[in-house]
Amino acid sequence: MKQDLIRRNISDSITVKKELLQNDAIMVLITKVADLIVETFNNGNKLLFCGNGGSAADAQHLAAEFSGRYYLNRPPLHAEALHTDTSFMTAVSNDFSFDEVYARLIQGIGKQGDILIGMSTSGNSKNVIKALEEAKKKNIITIGFTGKANGNMKPCCDYLINIPSDDTPRIQECHLMLGHAICELVEKELFS
Repeated sequence: MKQDLIRRNISDSITVKKELLQNDAIMVLITKVADLIVETFNNGNKLLFCGNGGSAADAQHLAAEFSGRYYLNRPPLHAEALHTDTSFMTAVSNDFSFDEVYARLIQGIGKQGDILIGMSTSGNSKNVIKALEEAKKKNIITIGFTGKANGNMKPCCDYLINIPSDDTPRIQECHLMLGHAICELVEKELFS
């Protein structure tokens, strides 16, 4: 029955979120990440995001929460998703490789003291990994959002937020939820 499928999706989402709710380590990590972002903005640096597919959509959504507003009417913060320039994306993909698109942007606009958040449910997106590797070369703080498996992103991340699930939709839901929590913490710290 169709309604059973809907109920199962909601129940599965609640189950993963309950696991997160009981995980003290992730609470400490989210607080630490929010503090780092506050420090980054206070130092005049920026917050960059990258991802593919649904993770790109989540990255763009979270960048907009920081650069626009979350709850408070306040000045914009310098946050951007690296995939929003389609001319750049298609040119680099054509002339080099899709694996290079984010790394080239980090080479061009990334500065020491910035933060890069790479989002990949599998943790194996080559273009996200290359961006994180490039960021590490430039002393940019790297934060990964992944699922339970972590994939190949783990060694590239100073901080890794991994959701205790292998189910892509559930992972993405939690990435957005935790991203919202980080944004709220940052906004309150900077503007309350």
